[in-house]
Amino acid sequence: MSLQHIEQPVTIRAREDRTGLGADFPRLANRTVIRILSRYGILIAFLAIWQVSSRAGWVNAAVLPPIDTIVSALWNGLAGGTLLGDIAISLQRAGLAFAAAVAVAIPLGLFMGQVRAVETALDPILQVFRQTSALALYPVFILLLGLGEASKVFVIFWATLFPLLLNTISGVKQVDPKLLEMARVYGATRLTAFRRVVLPGAVPSIFVGLRLSATTALLLLIASEMIGANKGIGFQVMNAQYNFQIPLMFAAIVILAGLGLIANQALVSLQRRLCRWSNPID
Repeated sequence: MSLQHIEQPVTIRAREDRTGLGADFPRLANRTVIRILSRYGILIAFLAIWQVSSRAGWVNAAVLPPIDTIVSALWNGLAGGTLLGDIAISLQRAGLAFAAAVAVAIPLGLFMGQVRAVETALDPILQVFRQTSALALYPVFILLLGLGEASKVFVIFWATLFPLLLNTISGVKQVDPKLLEMARVYGATRLTAFRRVVLPGAVPSIFVGLRLSATTALLLLIASEMIGANKGIGFQVMNAQYNFQIPLMFAAIVILAGLGLIANQALVSLQRRLCRWSNPID
């Protein structure tokens, strides 16, 4: 057999592989496009309708500016540094309040979920506080803490505390009692059972509370910065409205939405990393 006969099948196979990849590429591209459209199609259509309606004069462009105008205002605000300081101060306020809520709610929720007497004693007053709007209490916080940073951080902390606390308590209560009984049968101490059974079982519910609290923190951030603030994304929204800088107002709203999406996605990614045992196998 000559060298030419030996190389020929390899050459033919390589051509077949290239042909196969070329034939598969359109199919893979179509699948990717379909996947993107199935997930983001409605959002893309909404933005397209907004852009066309504003440019064509179907809606008042002074009230609903075109998308490209909003994007331009967003870019100018970020590139010029106008919005960067507002983002930094808003993240500082929301971050401090959220961290304080995590430091208080998770340990207290784990303790209340384990000790029924403590939950029975604290539940009535917690329910009263939870049903009282944080915005309704904001004037009280201003009277007690002043119009500075303390009242703004505290009203965000107050609103973010209860979703995380209640979800932590619920997560502890939802742990399967049979697992705890099995742990005790095998000689596990109360601390070991808590560390190996209760805490892992409560983590998914805790992350639900974290995501709810993060969303609540951003919502209350806007309200707190609209009163007595001279810096922050919420202040920028109100200031742009008063000065009729509508594209800048929408740009600040887009930033708030982006911060919420980033915070939610970060918590989802962290939950997947810490709770691999609860994730379905792909």
